[in-house]
Amino acid sequence: MTTIATQLNQVRQRIATACLAAGREAHSVQLLAVSKTFPAEAVAEALSAGQTAFGENYVQEGVTKIDALRNSGHGERRHLQWHCIGPLQSNKTRDVAEHFDWVQSIDRLKIAQRLSEQRPADLPPLQVCLQVNVDGGANKSGVAPQDLVALAQAVAGLPRLALRGIMSIPEPAADFAAQLALHQHAKAIFDAAGLAGQTGSDGNAIAWDTLSLGMSADLEAAIHAGSTLVRVGTAIFGGRPQPAA
Repeated sequence: MTTIATQLNQVRQRIATACLAAGREAHSVQLLAVSKTFPAEAVAEALSAGQTAFGENYVQEGVTKIDALRNSGHGERRHLQWHCIGPLQSNKTRDVAEHFDWVQSIDRLKIAQRLSEQRPADLPPLQVCLQVNVDGGANKSGVAPQDLVALAQAVAGLPRLALRGIMSIPEPAADFAAQLALHQHAKAIFDAAGLAGQTGSDGNAIAWDTLSLGMSADLEAAIHAGSTLVRVGTAIFGGRPQPAA
């Protein structure tokens, strides 16, 4: 039976190989282990293998997991980095603001405002990315590319938040070339925003250094296009657990 540690090492090797092929340093790409639907024990196993950044799609499941790991001694905030990467509703923002370190799925100002208001003062600023609907899918979350800059500038002015970049989940593509084209489009949107080094209305500089692209099936194309963070679940943890009949 293949262990999570073995699969993590395989994914790390894929990242290193993709970076070499793209002429990039391996450390320029962060690995986010997407642990949704897997138990806290699986996260602890990945943590023991050196993985410290985890992504959760479902807020309540993520909060339960975060608390379980902290109570077991595995989850001190200084050791772990938790990313909320799923669609976020207004009634879930307080839990996210109080428990997570990053939110990658902001697509409207109201959600950002609530996160800003609800982020505890004793925690570091919440790191945030804006989700962009790069390929125009009608049923997909994400701000339209033409509305990105206006939303980014508004979010950058909110206290207790630190705007870092964008996240995108394009439609699955059949081959490397098609995947690459989609991710290059996202990279072009990211670059065209031109926000790196600008100052938000709160006076703080906008880092604009995070391009969250790529998952298990397309991380090579995403890295070639310029992704700085890949979100990998299946290749690390295996197939998603099926609900009981």
